[in-house]
Amino acid sequence: MANTVIVGTQWGDEGKGKIVDLLARYADLVVRFQGGNNAGHTMVVNGEQFISHLVPSGILQGKTCCIGNGLVVDPEVLLEEIESLTAKGVDVSPEKLMISERAQVIMPYHKQVDLARERMKGNDRIGTTGRGIGPAYEDKANRQGIRFVDLIDPEIFTNQVKTVLHDKNFYLKNYLSSDPMDEKSIIDSYIVYAQKLAPYVNNISIKIDKAIKTKQQVLFEGAQGTHLDIDHGTYPFVTSSNTVAGNACCGAGIGPKKIDEVLGIVKAYTTRVGAGPFPTELFDETGNQIQEKGAEFGATTGRRRRCGWLDTVILRNAARLNGLTGLCITKLDVLGDLKTLNICTGYECDGKKIDYFPASLKVLEKCKAIYETFPGWSEDISGIRDFESLPQNARIYLNRIEDLTETPITLISVGPGREQTIVLRNPFNE
Repeated sequence: MANTVIVGTQWGDEGKGKIVDLLARYADLVVRFQGGNNAGHTMVVNGEQFISHLVPSGILQGKTCCIGNGLVVDPEVLLEEIESLTAKGVDVSPEKLMISERAQVIMPYHKQVDLARERMKGNDRIGTTGRGIGPAYEDKANRQGIRFVDLIDPEIFTNQVKTVLHDKNFYLKNYLSSDPMDEKSIIDSYIVYAQKLAPYVNNISIKIDKAIKTKQQVLFEGAQGTHLDIDHGTYPFVTSSNTVAGNACCGAGIGPKKIDEVLGIVKAYTTRVGAGPFPTELFDETGNQIQEKGAEFGATTGRRRRCGWLDTVILRNAARLNGLTGLCITKLDVLGDLKTLNICTGYECDGKKIDYFPASLKVLEKCKAIYETFPGWSEDISGIRDFESLPQNARIYLNRIEDLTETPITLISVGPGREQTIVLRNPFNE
């Protein structure tokens, strides 16, 4: 038995969806533990693309999936996703998908506040997705959030909306210069959502505990990446939840002794969506080539991703923060046809070399990447299924990543398809 957490090690978009989909085959239960529909997982199965924003990727493997208490969930988006997956022949019944009764509900005023704030900030905006994620987490911390257990009780829900909306409308109108929201239309539409979602609402903590006690294997699925973590990322250019592996326990309702493996997903290069520091970002033709070949557009927003060389300073940071037991390298095939490759091994700041990730954005923005350069390869690796068959230069590149991060590579993805993967060690088969 190996209960495994999967996290992103960079700024999100590392390809977690494919790895979760791949490993879900060996798990009995797949649990998402944080974030909302500001994250998207793209999977390709038998040539067909699936994009999930809230439903855990394991649903495509026919596994029982849980949306944990650490999430903020937009009921309308979730219902649309359930309907879309069902139309494609995927079983998303209440027997296959459960929502924690303690998960928080994203309300229409959360989205309106999110968008109005970004408009007001102008050029200083953070670059949120506008899905209401941050404002929903704010209300959770401020103890005026609405949980799913409240949503499915019409009397409690109605009273909560009436209490909260008075304050929200005052804030929208008088500070954000935005239109106030209609109480009745919100209540009416959300009561309909509640009726449809009520069969899915459950005590996820108890379900997970029973699964572990009966020797079932659980896969915990994170969203975004380590450096978007609210505490450990490039604050304030971060998401509104803890994305690191430790939050799998809080966001799902289990104890830390139940976790056996933590796998960190890392692109063979680095990308970032939205604003914030990015020491290895490329502004030349090489960056454009990686962006185009890698089809680097956000699964949720469609925004063009910023691209740069692999940064092992942030990888070492992620390895420490998450307690990584293995790395999963994705999109190695995208680097094919580049004559040389660079790996960032440290930063130079004010004439001094540093090998850690600074908390100060002022310092981080002055950091210049220190690189090691490696020869590239031109061979097509998309059909390769074992490490020794990779081009020698690709193996040298991968071995150096292991050395620099002091973390063994577990999986290597050489294409978008589920089968386009080199498995060096399966955590569920040990």
